Amino acid sequence: MSDKAQHPRGVTLLNYPRFNQGTAFSPEHRRAFGLDGLLPPHVASLELQVQRSLRNFERKPHDLDRYIFLNGLQDRNETLFYRLVIDNLEQMMPIIYTPTVGQACQEFGLIFRRPRGLYISSEDHGRVADILDNWPYKADDVRVIVVTDGERILGLGDLGAHGMGIPVGKLSLYTACAGIPPSATLPITIDVGTNNQSLRQDPYYIGLHQERVRGEAYDSLLEEFVTAVQEKFPHALIQFEDFANHNAFRLLQKYRDEVCTFNDDIQGTAAVALAGLFSALRLTKHPLSEQTLLFLGAGEAGIGIANLIVSAMMDEGLSEAEARRNCWFVDSQGLVVESRKADLAAHKLPYAHEYEPLPDLSTAVDMLQPTALIGVSGQPGMFTEPIIRAMSDFNERPIIFALSNPTANSECTAEEAYTWSDGRAIFASGSPFPSFTLDGQTFVPGQGNNAYIFPGVGLGVVAVGARRVTDEMFRAAARTLADLVGEDDLEQGRIFPALGRIRELSLEIAVSVAEVAYEQNLTAVDRPADLREMIASQMYEPVYPDVATMQAAYEE
Repeated sequence: MSDKAQHPRGVTLLNYPRFNQGTAFSPEHRRAFGLDGLLPPHVASLELQVQRSLRNFERKPHDLDRYIFLNGLQDRNETLFYRLVIDNLEQMMPIIYTPTVGQACQEFGLIFRRPRGLYISSEDHGRVADILDNWPYKADDVRVIVVTDGERILGLGDLGAHGMGIPVGKLSLYTACAGIPPSATLPITIDVGTNNQSLRQDPYYIGLHQERVRGEAYDSLLEEFVTAVQEKFPHALIQFEDFANHNAFRLLQKYRDEVCTFNDDIQGTAAVALAGLFSALRLTKHPLSEQTLLFLGAGEAGIGIANLIVSAMMDEGLSEAEARRNCWFVDSQGLVVESRKADLAAHKLPYAHEYEPLPDLSTAVDMLQPTALIGVSGQPGMFTEPIIRAMSDFNERPIIFALSNPTANSECTAEEAYTWSDGRAIFASGSPFPSFTLDGQTFVPGQGNNAYIFPGVGLGVVAVGARRVTDEMFRAAARTLADLVGEDDLEQGRIFPALGRIRELSLEIAVSVAEVAYEQNLTAVDRPADLREMIASQMYEPVYPDVATMQAAYEE
């Protein structure tokens, strides 16, 4: 604990979520920390508190109410929050992250209760380091920062400062899924305004009521931020999250070889999609190098997926040009082709192939006859019945990935994919869909959730003090995740493991990422005799500390 914070006792301790135990404080705790009389006399166990919290959670009528309940619990009792989430992860994940977090961000100003993390605005130019100094915990302890500017929140567009729900949710998953201690995480929103006029006119909007700052002023603020983080939090991994395409690609390109950073929308999404492909190909029995992939949407997610797939195809012996030729894109103007180069954004150019212009996805499917269709458009319902039936005509097992979030933006539903392909589709989505039974067979749709990847990658990077995050780490993470899909999963049509195994999966991914870090001489930690055991020993487990442990923590 920082020397800037006083040792909490009494009511102050009960309002300090990192150490509060509520009714679980023992008689010894109560005497030691001035709690006698401030709590009812019955001492509850953590297990009983989890049961009570789960009952209250389930009594809430709507998912947004459940989100607010969990936020309140996290603000009161951090240990109980994480125990509840970890013990009920499949039930909790859709609430603390997609799809519910999308609605929470849209209504963030209305449901705002207590601040979490740091807000840095364009008005703070020149004093970013001073703002980072206001973080009340030890600077050396901060190991993972998730930062957004709120311009592209999921598939919902520019939500400005209301996008803070994304870093908060992502970091909760870092802790729940990979055991990164909550004290080591820091959510940050960089508020440079919003071009969402309805938000600027909303009295409940919590950010700057101005249009977005662009150009040199924006770049200068981001540079000041990255520099200040390196100075104030020298061991921190910076994860860029939900920046718009025009900033996301260039910021990643600028900083990826300078600091320990990655962009989850580009690289994390790519790894989980590649893992899904590896699993799907165990069903189709054809190598990755023989696939023709057609993407709907040519933004961060689509280009990131294609770039990682290209590198994986090159591992199988293709040249870069051959691998890129296997990846095709349809954007809002039709097929991305060479004749459109003059009007294409830079990140699309490597995939602008020599081919006749095609106006839409349906025509592209008919002409290219892809083996896999990958939706990252944010446009719901774009994988229509004729398109999926066409995919099923020339593929025995068509691969249909409808990855747009939240659920309302999915290119098709699991039920549609299975029904229109007569049960032959290998389906995955970005947000969860329920199981579906067709002609007596029950399908369990895979969820291509980035939570399979980024927490484990972060754990591996942090555990060995990696100085950079590389594409090889994401390829290793994807292969590891695919290898952890069991035959029983595949028999149900599920190409990702059950989310209930996420901490086990994250540990294995962390080990594979750490192995790459050692191979690339990027580590700050000597290789231990047992790498897996070393990483596992660093994983946070939500249990209440005894008196001696709490007193020791106060004295740090």
